[in-house]
Amino acid sequence: MSDRIQGTAREFGGRAQEAVGNLSGDTRTQAQGLYNQASGQAQQAAGQFSDVIKSQPIVATLVAAAIGYVLGRLTS
Repeated sequence: MSDRIQGTAREFGGRAQEAVGNLSGDTRTQAQGLYNQASGQAQQAAGQFSDVIKSQPIVATLVAAAIGYVLGRLTS
């Protein structure tokens, strides 16, 4: 399964978990729901980034090289 689909499922599961926590007044369940939502959104973003890299490998390589150059200059 792709990261985007898994991330979406995790985000919706987190929303449901947060709602259950809100209804029951359980702050731990609410917090876990918020965590799962954030994790799902991050996983979706990683999937989108991966898709961009796959569709434009030359641009991704140039961006990575530029970031490496800047970090190298900052640490020397």
